[in-house]
Amino acid sequence: MKKTLIAAALVSAFASQAAIASDETQELRKVIEQQQKVLQDLEKRLEQTEQRVEKTADAVEETSSAKSATTIGGYGELHYNNITDNKSGKDKKDIDFHRFVLFFGHEFTENTRFFSELEIEHALSGDDKPGEVELEQAYVEHDFNEMFTGKAGLFLMPVGIINETHEPPAFYGVERNPVEKNILPATWWEAGINLNIKAAPGLAFDGAITSGLKVDDTYNIRGGRQKVAKADASDLAYTARIKYTGVAGLELAATAQYQSDLTQGKAGVDTASATLLTAHAIYSIENFTVKALYAQWDIDGKEAEALGRDEQNGWYIEPSYRFNESIGIFARYNEYDNNAGNGDDTKVEQTNVGINYWLHENVVFKADYEKVGGAKDADGFNLGVGYQF
Repeated sequence: MKKTLIAAALVSAFASQAAIASDETQELRKVIEQQQKVLQDLEKRLEQTEQRVEKTADAVEETSSAKSATTIGGYGELHYNNITDNKSGKDKKDIDFHRFVLFFGHEFTENTRFFSELEIEHALSGDDKPGEVELEQAYVEHDFNEMFTGKAGLFLMPVGIINETHEPPAFYGVERNPVEKNILPATWWEAGINLNIKAAPGLAFDGAITSGLKVDDTYNIRGGRQKVAKADASDLAYTARIKYTGVAGLELAATAQYQSDLTQGKAGVDTASATLLTAHAIYSIENFTVKALYAQWDIDGKEAEALGRDEQNGWYIEPSYRFNESIGIFARYNEYDNNAGNGDDTKVEQTNVGINYWLHENVVFKADYEKVGGAKDADGFNLGVGYQF
């Protein structure tokens, strides 16, 4: 009997403990389920936070990319000229902030970009002021593929050495050479379209259809630049260039341009069709460089012939030696004649010898001695400082 009672008591105790354990298990399950819900909620919030962080990072990256796609640069040069005209006895003693230029560019995509150049010449512009505000470049350029690149807008003509690369640290001498200034005439820009063809490594061709020159009664080439300011486009210009850089240190280029009438159809005068031919070579070996250029215009029409400007030509040669990153010396002989039809007495000969000191690769101080002979007789010196960024 006692054993039966003990057994019953044990069974009852076990049952009670089992019931308690069952209740505790249910409570524990409820607690676990609640914790799982809390964890799930935390995971959702964490995922939402990560998405917001990613969106913010993408927005910052897009903003940063947009900012970096737009660029600004420029160059400038200050000149002091002390030149004596030995024929008239007059001295030219001028100090002039010749050029202040700003570049603005934007890259829309890897293949499409915009570039512009805005310039103030001689510090002041306006009525009775010596300077001008000029838009020298403003074009859109697009890479169709690795071989073809096109541009449309206002751009520098593919001629000569300094017309497309004329920042002060890039050349010797305070003033730009007179041959490219008076014959080509640099700096020279027009509006239209240009196609560049990279035919092979180191070999490229350019073809352009643009607005052209419009000379006055003097048939002066430099004076014929219209600068794309409501330019008369009655007669367009057609330009082609071949350029070879396939050998290290060597650049060879030649340009031809044809315009059917330099007067843009002026009444009462002969049609003045014109052909420009120019070629240049640059060769560098170690620290020594030599540059040479030839250019000539052939102009039809009795008016140009009567003025002796049916032929205008010039050439120069410039050897230079750079001792180190800071100091370089040069000599340049220039010979040009924009009145060639009137005989040799109109030929101008100019020699410059000088030094460049680069305070930084983009900051340069310059000094040169200048001697002018032939149709002119002058001598003196020039000082300058220039920069680019």
